[in-house]
Amino acid sequence: MAETEQNDKPADSEQKETVEAAQDVNEATNNPEVGIENLKVLENIEVKLTVEVGSTDLKIRDLLRLNEGSVVELERLAGDPLDILANGVSIAKGEVVMVGERFGVRFTEVTNPADTVKKL
Repeated sequence: MAETEQNDKPADSEQKETVEAAQDVNEATNNPEVGIENLKVLENIEVKLTVEVGSTDLKIRDLLRLNEGSVVELERLAGDPLDILANGVSIAKGEVVMVGERFGVRFTEVTNPADTVKKL
């Protein structure tokens, strides 16, 4: 019987350690400071931000005929908000603005982050 008690003790202590580890993980995920630390790891990752004015489908024949002064009609209406994409995923809509002598984009509508994650 003493052997059975000794064999049960390691199993009980392993189970207790597993439960404690699970509690530590649970506390860490519920702790905002840990969440902020996790986000800080992502801060230096580069993302390609693209502003899409519009698009159209062309046949190669028509593409080869383009030259200086050619005009290609886009599927977007004048005044419609532009699509703003991060690594090819739509994250917002916006409008073109001038910043000094450069173009910029003003965000007018930001996509819900939960919807963005679903698209990934």
